[in-house]
Amino acid sequence: MIARIKYFGFIIFIIILCPGFSLAQDQSLRTKISKIADKAKGHVGVAIEDLVTSDTMSINNEYHYPMQSVFKFPLALAVLNEVDKGKLSLNQKIHLDKENLHRNTWSPLREKYPKGNVNIALSEILNYTVSESDNNGCDILLDLIGGPAKVNRYIHNLGIREISIAVNEEEMHKDWSIQYKNWTTPMAMVNLLSKFSRDSILSAKSKDYLWNVMVSTVTGADRIKGKLPAGTIVAHKTGSSGANKNGISAATNDVGIVTLPNGRCYAIAVLISNSSADDNVRNNVIADISKAVWDYFTAN
Repeated sequence: MIARIKYFGFIIFIIILCPGFSLAQDQSLRTKISKIADKAKGHVGVAIEDLVTSDTMSINNEYHYPMQSVFKFPLALAVLNEVDKGKLSLNQKIHLDKENLHRNTWSPLREKYPKGNVNIALSEILNYTVSESDNNGCDILLDLIGGPAKVNRYIHNLGIREISIAVNEEEMHKDWSIQYKNWTTPMAMVNLLSKFSRDSILSAKSKDYLWNVMVSTVTGADRIKGKLPAGTIVAHKTGSSGANKNGISAATNDVGIVTLPNGRCYAIAVLISNSSADDNVRNNVIADISKAVWDYFTAN
């Protein structure tokens, strides 16, 4: 909540006094990002939007990048849209059976409730799903609201077409190739982040709730946040596929909204696909791109 107040408190001041500059026309930033991206040895897509001026930049935006757990952000938007319509409540209790808590998948929720047979609040499942990228929580929420197609329709109805949500976590876990059905372009994801931040797609209460959940994200501390100054407010969502038997990582992603020291905010998506570089290199590519963008904004 503090971060939201800070953002809105500065916005009028920034619009009046902040000098104009153009992301799209800045060749030096584009060149710097491209050089960093080469280290990933794969497809690297980047999109940025200044959330005050709406100025944008994208690199390699034509490719469809598998989202992995990044799709839990649009899922959260869809769930909170149902809350805003009164069809769901963050306080309502959801029954977890042991059968809902699959063993062979990432699930802090399962670690907390290993035996199942418990009723927990929808808000707790949503917190685990977004902040800790819980796969079981994700599929429980998908079942609750009507499946991946329901989320896909919601996002498309917002006017964002270059996102596809077709499968759940359990399906992706069974077949490596299935993950490519859940894809986005970098700019489409930045557009969605922008709509979340600036448009009234959610009520103020739901927006603040999700903002704070994303600021509390514990995954990917070495990605967008990795080389930014300590204490920087970043509301973000990560996605990771791991590597296949050939050492190829399908997805190493981080997307989010960064708050600058003066309160200005920008949205950023860095998506790495089909990379032969190791985990440390891929994470550093995201962190270095993020730092280059930070440096650009703080210098202008």
